[in-house]
Amino acid sequence: MDVNPASHKATVLVVDDTPDNLSLVSGLLRDDYIVRVANNGEKALRIASSEQPPDLILLDIMMPGMDGYEVCQRLKADPKARDIRVIFLTAKAEIEDERKGFELGAVDYITKPISPPILQERVKTHLALKASSDFLRDKSAYLEQEVARRTAEVMAIQDVTILALASLAETRDTDTGNHIRRTQYYVQALALQLRQHPRFARYLTEANITMLFKSAPLHDIGKVGIPDRILLKPGGFEPHELEIMKSHTTLGFEAIEHAEKALGITVDFLRTAKEIALSHQEKWDGSGYPQGLVGDAIPISARLMALADVYDALISRRVYKAGMSHAQAVELILAGRATHFDPDVVDAFVAVQDAFQAIAARFVDREVAHRPDLLVPPALP
Repeated sequence: MDVNPASHKATVLVVDDTPDNLSLVSGLLRDDYIVRVANNGEKALRIASSEQPPDLILLDIMMPGMDGYEVCQRLKADPKARDIRVIFLTAKAEIEDERKGFELGAVDYITKPISPPILQERVKTHLALKASSDFLRDKSAYLEQEVARRTAEVMAIQDVTILALASLAETRDTDTGNHIRRTQYYVQALALQLRQHPRFARYLTEANITMLFKSAPLHDIGKVGIPDRILLKPGGFEPHELEIMKSHTTLGFEAIEHAEKALGITVDFLRTAKEIALSHQEKWDGSGYPQGLVGDAIPISARLMALADVYDALISRRVYKAGMSHAQAVELILAGRATHFDPDVVDAFVAVQDAFQAIAARFVDREVAHRPDLLVPPALP
């Protein structure tokens, strides 16, 4: 925006009940500005709130009916007109009159009889200030929009990068399919159910639920470091193989921590991702790994992921098993209440189990979608 008022004709509204004054002021300004006139306050207010308001108002005070003070007061109370600059142009020359004018929101106060050079320079100055103010306001609005746009772009890139990194681990395990997407939404469903719970409300803020959703796909990123001969083994693990497989938790934690240190700043979703990667295999009774944490010592993020991960593993087909039915998975999770899982997390799962089923159906693995026979579950022992 050009801040030079000479580059275009601004509009000045002159408000005075005396025709000679209207003629005099109009004559002094019309060469440089578009001049509109109003001989009473009501007309001035209509023009000021119109679709094409003036840039500046020269306002007499002593007018019959509505005086200039009331006009100014009503202008400043109108959202459409309150930013129009008002200069009082009046014969009232007392200090108290000037003080009242400024208190009502005027930007200047010129006394009659009019001095043409003073009037012209004051008008020119205040229009230049208005142009500068408009430029800064428009620039600020543009910058706010640009920051919002770029923030959204960065967040989108961040989300895609997280999913791409998570997929590096999942694509090595040919049976996992849409596991990372399903567990992401399972965790979100549990968090939303628990956000009013006294034990979880402080942690499950809107921001943290967002971080959980973003971080969940990285829970098995450590699988990248597990050899194929173990990761893809169709049968049970030998003891030494099991220990190697368990190391995916610490491998994931260390990889994310290394990335965070390289970044040089603390990032909320990476902190949450580290918690989930390291601790999602911990169990409520302390029999999990890698640290053997017990109860509330297990981060909430990891407790939610633990249940989401197990549920999806139970209902999903693997090279060594068919997927269980939802009912069978629910039965096993209930059996793990207060041993494998936080009891309150299990209760939340029961409350939102329909949502879990809907998520599983929404992100069903392509192979299963084409071969319903793979959904046939084994008999429970």
